[in-house]
Amino acid sequence: MRRKVNYKREKKPDLKYNSVAVARFINYIMEDGKKSTAERIVYDAFDKIHKETKEEPLKVFEKALENATPAVEVASKRVGGANYQVPREVRADRKFVLACRWIIEAASGKKGKPMAAKLAEELLLTAKNEGSAIKKKQDMHRMAEANRAFAHFSW
Repeated sequence: MRRKVNYKREKKPDLKYNSVAVARFINYIMEDGKKSTAERIVYDAFDKIHKETKEEPLKVFEKALENATPAVEVASKRVGGANYQVPREVRADRKFVLACRWIIEAASGKKGKPMAAKLAEELLLTAKNEGSAIKKKQDMHRMAEANRAFAHFSW
């Protein structure tokens, strides 16, 4: 029997910045279907970025995503009763998801401020190649580098 075809749906851009990346980021922040709350968090964070740096927040956001995007990751592969961490290149769509996830996790992990302020701070740090999201990316690259000897198990 043939496998079901999984069609990629067209993603709509957000209303304020007309960017598909921002719209997807808002959707990742959203919890319990509360999209207006997620939009308010992201747009407030962008306003804080604009006030602090006098730069275009969309540029800072894109720079942060670019800096947090991983190139390689490790995947577990079972060979002859042993599990190996095999380094692999990250697919393009997964790169964006991982970068967004790490930025959001780093921001929500901070304490004592509203989410918009934490997100703005994390985006600024990531744009400067600092912060928890960048550390996560470097850890993943380090792990892939350490397991380079098992690259021939790649499938």
